[in-house]
Amino acid sequence: MNKKLENILLFAWLTSLVATLGSLYFSQIRQYEPCTLCWYQRIFMYPLVIILLIGMIQKDVKVAVYSAVLSLIGFCLSAYHYALQKLDFFAEAAPSCGRIPCTGEYINWFGFVTIPFLAGTAFVIIFICSLVILIQAEEDKS
Repeated sequence: MNKKLENILLFAWLTSLVATLGSLYFSQIRQYEPCTLCWYQRIFMYPLVIILLIGMIQKDVKVAVYSAVLSLIGFCLSAYHYALQKLDFFAEAAPSCGRIPCTGEYINWFGFVTIPFLAGTAFVIIFICSLVILIQAEEDKS
C-alpha cells in the first residue's frame, strides 16, 4: 500500500472515530436518548472504527470493500432519517419508532444540520474514501 492510500485510509478511520465519539457525546454527555433509527446508524458506524483500524495496521486495501458497503447502508439509513425530520410528506407517514420519535431534532444548527445529517456526512466521506482506495488500488495493480 502506498503512502497516498494509507493517508486516505487514515482519513476514513478518523472520520469514523469522530462520528462515533460524537454520537457517544450526544448520548452520554448531553443525555440525548437515541431513537431507533439512530441506533441502526450506530450499528453501521461503530464497526467501521475497528475495521478501518485493522486495515490500517495490516496495510490491507481490501478493507475498503467492507467499509464501502457499511457506509453505503449507513448513508441510506441517515438519508431516510433526515427525510423523516425535514420533509413533511415523510414525517406524516413516519411510523412510531419507540419512546423517542425519529422525527425529533435534538440539534438543528443553521436550520438544516441535525444528528442524522452529521452521520450521513460521515458515511459519505467514508464511502468516497473507500471508493478512491479501491479504484487507486486497482490502477496500481495494472
